[in-house]
Amino acid sequence: MIVTAAARLISQKGVDGLSMAAVSRAVGINRTTLYYHFDDREALLAAVKLWSSEQLGRGFAPQAPQRERIDHITRFVLENAELIKLWLDDFIAPGDIRDHYPHWEKLVSGMANQPDTPEEDAIDPEVYCTILLTAAFIAPRIYQQSVRPDLSPEAVIEKFRHEHQRTLRRDGLSSE
Repeated sequence: MIVTAAARLISQKGVDGLSMAAVSRAVGINRTTLYYHFDDREALLAAVKLWSSEQLGRGFAPQAPQRERIDHITRFVLENAELIKLWLDDFIAPGDIRDHYPHWEKLVSGMANQPDTPEEDAIDPEVYCTILLTAAFIAPRIYQQSVRPDLSPEAVIEKFRHEHQRTLRRDGLSSE
């Protein structure tokens, strides 16, 4: 409840709008209680990043149909632009991506294990995964804000689902 309220504040007002006082008010608890759960604003911000990572991770869960996974990620990106900015700051910061994105190895290994692919057509899994993540986390916002601001979020989600699925089929990574 506290973390989701903090995430909502960040989505509405940006990371600068996150304060212990604002979260306390949003949740309806006093600041002392909030400090019992989080030492400071940075600890709360770390919890929000973890929460958003878990939300995005649901979009990579193989048990869900591909359509639902793509829609989930695109919707999350469109609805939580400020949270995605936090992610992007972490992604482009120096350091190992595994420190910021715990599912990286799983994603890369899934791309590396493509059977029956001639060597000259083999995907470089790290590059391909970087492209996939960039397309998933940045492109929907650019498209919605700068290319087709006239479209509803649902129309944007539908267009991105179609294009992601087409790309994955083209690259031999999907049968859906």
